[in-house]
This record gives sequence, structure tokens and C-alpha cells, in this order.
Amino acid sequence: MSKTIIHVDMNAYFATCAQIIYPQYKGKPLAVGGQGSRSIISTASYEARKYGVHSAMPTYQAKRLCPNLIIVSPDFKVYERFTNQFVDIIRKYATKVEIASIDECYADISDNLKQTTLKPLQYIKNIQDEIYHQTGLSCSIGVAPNKFLAKMGSDYKKPMGLTVIRKKDVPAILWPIPIGDMYGCGKKTSKLLQEEYGINTIGDLANNTNPVVVNKLGKLYEVLHSWANGEGSDNVSEEIDDPKSIGNSHTLYYDTNNYDDLLKEIDELSTHVSKRAIKYELYGNSLQITIKYADFHSIVRDKTLDYPFNDAKTIYLNAVQLFDANYNSENNIRLLGVTLKNVGPLSSFVKQLSLFDDKKSKNSFQNTKTQAIIKRINEKLGKDLLKPASDLRGNKHD
Repeated sequence: MSKTIIHVDMNAYFATCAQIIYPQYKGKPLAVGGQGSRSIISTASYEARKYGVHSAMPTYQAKRLCPNLIIVSPDFKVYERFTNQFVDIIRKYATKVEIASIDECYADISDNLKQTTLKPLQYIKNIQDEIYHQTGLSCSIGVAPNKFLAKMGSDYKKPMGLTVIRKKDVPAILWPIPIGDMYGCGKKTSKLLQEEYGINTIGDLANNTNPVVVNKLGKLYEVLHSWANGEGSDNVSEEIDDPKSIGNSHTLYYDTNNYDDLLKEIDELSTHVSKRAIKYELYGNSLQITIKYADFHSIVRDKTLDYPFNDAKTIYLNAVQLFDANYNSENNIRLLGVTLKNVGPLSSFVKQLSLFDDKKSKNSFQNTKTQAIIKRINEKLGKDLLKPASDLRGNKHD
């Protein structure tokens, strides 16, 4: 039996938050962004959109289109506070909630619908209404048997839309939508499909039989083609802490390939990971970085060092090395993650040192490595507490 998955998407999120904080701006054309000559618009209110103002537009161009446009600087602490509020409301109605970004989430309400006397659409409408009345935020909700269709449903009608897409509805609702508006199909891919292969709508992709297209897109084609035919994952998963790792990931506020911005994000993530590790007196000897692109293609890479660490500098430098070696600068990134792995107390790494001296045939190489590790651990401790096992054996009769 199919599940009931909803995708809740806040409408003009940053702009709406600003209008709530500054009631005098309600009903007026407003945009969130920078004031500088090279700044861009992050989000525009629906009043501003009537003038043609939209996200990623240069601020100077937006002001030309709408001379009365109010520009407000972003305040991510405020946005996160509102996010916590609307997510808490959704958790009252859903068994599982998966946060997709600061202004959207998926929820599995299959079991909840079995326990209520309300009709499904009324139950879902109550979520939408409570969010609005409790926070002032408006949202659109897509309802479907899987996450892709739910996401497309939330985009179908804004603001305050409520759209149901069942698999049997796919030809009528999904297929006429332009391929450029398909979730997961980036600008480059949609442009390629349109200009090179005449695939202009989601329906064109769903019914495509051209093997050249299949070979060109590879694995991405398999994903997009299945989605275009109404397939997709119905697994709504909440993050579960791995006791053997300490990690932080963040969905960026907007997709970007700006190298400086990405390095700042890695720096913040590294600091968060380090603080958590130090708080619990844990170390790790392996680092992992996750890169998720705007087309939802992900790269996960890791490296192991020859000593345990938990300081922010070591985490950051190694994370940047992994990032530089593996990311594609031509594609926009939507999520970054940094994880300290093989985590344990410092004593667990000390115990491993004795294993290096098991066989004489390995002594030359292993002793050098052991000494390097011991030196680094002693530096962390600020005292020469540890010594190689060979030194201890040499002094056992003293």
C-alpha cells in the first residue's frame, strides 16, 4: 500500500520573515539581498514579483524594475528561529519529518491519517492553517505517494497551494510542465535536453526512447526518467547520530559555485564539528566531506591521517584538501558536509600504538610511525606522558 508523503514549502520565505519582523512592510514590494553594486536578490515578496523582481537578479536591476522596492539584509538567525517554529508544528501531525532546507521539509503522514477521523485533505489543510496562524508564514503543500511528486506538487500552486499528485495524475499534471521546471533537472541539463534533443516538457522526457540521450546523461537519466514517470523514493528519514562519527552538514541558502562562500561554509562546519568533539573529549583519525550539487548528484570522499585529532584547524585544512580535489567548479552546490570519523576517546588510539611493535620485520617502519603519532598526542596533552613500547621494553630491568 502506498504511503502519503507531503512536501511543505514556505512561500517567499526570507521576504515573508522580514515582513513579519517589520509589519510596516507587509503588502509592500520587498526583497532580501545586499545593497552593493554587485549584490543580488535572494528572495522577493509576491508584491515585488509583480514587477518582475526574482531571486538571483542583480539588485540594481531589481530597483530599475521596481523603484519603490524595499531591500532588507538577510538575517539567518531569524530564519532559523522561524524554521524551528514551523517544523515543530509539522511534527505534531507527522510520524517522520525530513528537513530538506531552511524553508522546506518532507513528512510521512501515512500512520497519522489512520489515527484521525478527519479526511486526508482536511488533515493536511489543518497543517497549513496552523503554520499560518501560529507563525504568520504561508506555505504550499504537495501530497503524493513519493517525495518527488510531493515536491512537484508544492511547486504547482503558490502561495498557499495544496496539490495532490497521484501516479494516475502524472500524465495530466506533470507531463505538460516545462523540463526546466522539473525538480532535480538543472539549468545545464534542461538546456541540453531542449536544444540538442527537443525534450521540452517532462512528458517528452518520460516518453523518450532516444538511446543517445540515455548515454549522454548516464545515471542521471535513469533518475530523471523514473521521476518523469511518477516513480521515486517514499523514504522520509530523520538524521540519526552515528556514535562512531561527528558530523555537520548544511543545505546552503542558495545554490552557488562561489569558491570563497564555499570555503566559509567549510570553515563553519569544521568549527561546529570540532566544538562537539572537544565537548565530549573525542578524537578521530579520519575525515569525510560530502558535496551535493544542485542536480542532486552527491560526492562523498574521506581520508585517514596517521594520528588522532579534533581541532578545528586540522579538520578545516583536510576538508579543504578533499574539497579542492573532488568538486566540479562549473556546477552549483546546494549542500556541504564535514564529518570526523573513527571517533573515540584518546585512550583508544593510545592502545592501538602497541600493535605496531608486534613483529621485528615491521619495526623499522612502524617505530617511525609510532613515534610520530606519540609525538602528536603528547603535543595535544602538553606533557610527555607516552613513550614507545620499545623504550619501555628497553628499560624493564632498570
